[in-house]
Amino acid sequence: MGKLLVTGATGNLGRLTLEILLERLPAEQLAGLSRTPERAADLAERGVDIRQGDYFDYVSLIKAFEGVDRLLLVSAQAFTDRNMQHYNAITAAKHAGVEHVIYTSIQRDEELGINQVGVTESDVFTEQTLRASGLTYTILRNPMYLDQFEGYIGADAYEKGVRVPPGDGTMAPALLRDLAAGNAAVLTEDGHENKTYTLNGSEAASYRDIAAVLSEIHGTTVPYLPVAVEEYLESHVEKGLPRPVAEFLTAWVAGVGLGSFSKSTDDLERLIGYRPTSYREFLEKNYPAVGPRAKDAAASGA
Repeated sequence: MGKLLVTGATGNLGRLTLEILLERLPAEQLAGLSRTPERAADLAERGVDIRQGDYFDYVSLIKAFEGVDRLLLVSAQAFTDRNMQHYNAITAAKHAGVEHVIYTSIQRDEELGINQVGVTESDVFTEQTLRASGLTYTILRNPMYLDQFEGYIGADAYEKGVRVPPGDGTMAPALLRDLAAGNAAVLTEDGHENKTYTLNGSEAASYRDIAAVLSEIHGTTVPYLPVAVEEYLESHVEKGLPRPVAEFLTAWVAGVGLGSFSKSTDDLERLIGYRPTSYREFLEKNYPAVGPRAKDAAASGA
């Protein structure tokens, strides 16, 4: 196997992918791309070949991709020109002789036609560009991230309830670490050529389901309180989020209720070989009981 390169080496998903790869492969087989390599100094100290490159700088990408066999293309940030960045990366990969590009897309439901602001249109463009490039490809459509769950339902859900835009759609969010393990599997194994996977956690839930589980953890009722999309948006603006960011978050959270993330598969479990963390397990660990049940336990010394 030739050299494996992970873009976004200083971002959450890219860094986690490299850390998992370091557990499986010699460091000399691994490379990472970063606009600011000094931010990945710890990975470089462990032997990862950190290369400077910017999605907007085509020449830097050609140089960075030299000698690379498989490339994980972590999608660019929303609110940037993702089409140009991804096109540059795919074209540079082909020019540099990369054989296989793995792209981290976002889950979507083509039949519903819901546009997740900031990502859907550019994901479609990137997937089409990759398929037309002649390169071997794998497309990994990512779900909502468990690690960002507080941003969806609020840190104050116990006090104010689960206040989100209405809808009975479900999602099966996954931990970034489980998704990174999926990236590592595709980078290091054969059999994923020219395939598209929809990745999920191990358990799907509506916001109503989430409120019920929080009620169990909390020891008292946490109500599900659907609110108008505009009210949800304005609540985040009032908390200090810039309006474009609040609109971005609102579109994702509202998309869940509308069914954008309802398609659930076992693709991630098959890739990583273990059951991905479920939303219930995540909530039990990260939203600890603070209601009457917890107080009773504390009083008894439990």
